[in-house]
Amino acid sequence: MTARTFEDFSIGEIWQSEELEITEAEIVNFGRANDPQPIHYDPIAAANGRFKGLIASGWQIAALSMRLFIESGGYGETPVVGMGIDELRWKKPVRPGDRVHVVREVIDKHLSKSNPKFGIIRTRISVVNHNTEVVMSMISIGQVPTRQPQAQ
Repeated sequence: MTARTFEDFSIGEIWQSEELEITEAEIVNFGRANDPQPIHYDPIAAANGRFKGLIASGWQIAALSMRLFIESGGYGETPVVGMGIDELRWKKPVRPGDRVHVVREVIDKHLSKSNPKFGIIRTRISVVNHNTEVVMSMISIGQVPTRQPQAQ
């Protein structure tokens, strides 16, 4: 894998990660540690709740989307500084045994106005389950280095 700079990214470029199965143990462990609501860590209580069963925390899916994307190599060896998230939406519950993958599309890129050594890349992220349903979506904003500092 090689490093990628701002100039290497194109609007419309798409990456897709490998698929990963979410286990009950992963959902319970994340829920207990990070989002301690019974729907995320107590299968018995969750069975009697709104979703009629255990579901993953949306924050778990957001964190997982980052892991899957980095593992897929979209940015190569380039260190990316996250600058924010827009339009985060949890659209469908993720249950034990669901398999998900991440699709990222570059939707915008521009040079940083404050530091020409960096460019800003906006990507649309979709987490898709094994039924081809989008379970989470968001716009990610990241900063990547340019090949050469641009003149201001």
